[in-house]
Amino acid sequence: MDFHTWLLQVGKSPRSAKSYSSAISGVITDWATQAGVIDCPLTEITSVRQLVELMDRIKAIDIFVERNTKGKAMYSSALAAYMEYLSDVSSEEVQEDIQDVLSDRSIDNTEKETLVNARVGQGQFRRQLIDQWEHCALTGYRDPRFLVASHIKPWRKSTNHERLDPYNGLLLLPNLDKAFDLGYISFEDTGRIMISGALEEEQTLGVRATMRLQLQNNHLDYMTYHRQYVFKRD
Repeated sequence: MDFHTWLLQVGKSPRSAKSYSSAISGVITDWATQAGVIDCPLTEITSVRQLVELMDRIKAIDIFVERNTKGKAMYSSALAAYMEYLSDVSSEEVQEDIQDVLSDRSIDNTEKETLVNARVGQGQFRRQLIDQWEHCALTGYRDPRFLVASHIKPWRKSTNHERLDPYNGLLLLPNLDKAFDLGYISFEDTGRIMISGALEEEQTLGVRATMRLQLQNNHLDYMTYHRQYVFKRD
């Protein structure tokens, strides 16, 4: 899936998707090349870690700063979106997390297998979420083949206990899972949905302002973390 298609899939308007993808393949690539920061198009960079190493240098280029200020942060938003795209469409981050688990000598092989399965949304963690929610937590859709086991507090920020805790999970349709995972929606302790102002065409994505979760007390600390550190408030 290319960057433009991905932008549309996560709810960006056709206009924004075109602007962001054109910026990455066009002027931002040109500015970074002319400044000697990169020697290939940004679209040829497929490693999240490599992009992280480059982003601060790109954002410090004089013309980037000038145009980004005039464009109300459009160019920095395009870079951030490209980072999300790389994280989403590549298996790099998941594979790194799995390798970290497998190389951890403090846990036995049984726990390693359980954690690996949880990281890829399978195994005991998924089964517990299906038992707990029985359907998509927001829409009521029941066919488990189409539902995603999603962590509330991100995997990389969780302890091993939190990674396996079913209260650190939601069962969602893929479009809603993606919006939640990327921080475009979150939830108040009452279960009321919060929709980021950065999410465009939320109705097309299936996000509704009337949506609510039936949260239990054990969910609340995880959801507080999501609101504070994942949710995009701008």
